[in-house]
Amino acid sequence: ADEIHTTDSSRFWIGASYEDRLAKGQDPESLDKEFLRLWISARCDPYKDPIPEIPAETLNEFSEKYIRLYEQVTGQTFKKPALDRSVRDRIAGNLATALPEYFS
Repeated sequence: ADEIHTTDSSRFWIGASYEDRLAKGQDPESLDKEFLRLWISARCDPYKDPIPEIPAETLNEFSEKYIRLYEQVTGQTFKKPALDRSVRDRIAGNLATALPEYFS
């Protein structure tokens, strides 16, 4: 099940360009998973076919949309993590910092 008000379950559009884009017959500028969903569905039927490999450039663009959304919603600058540790190690470290009572 999707979570409410997340980029997985909700659509996030840029209000400043919404009316203008609709008046021009364009889709609203979005900052959610719709970009990647459309990319995949243009290349296969995601319900029947294997999902094609997604190029790094497309994944980076998708990532930048999520970062922009994060910054607009929170008003904070997104800090990209250092890539010197594995994702698993970063998660474990962040959990240990946030919940030290569960880690000894």
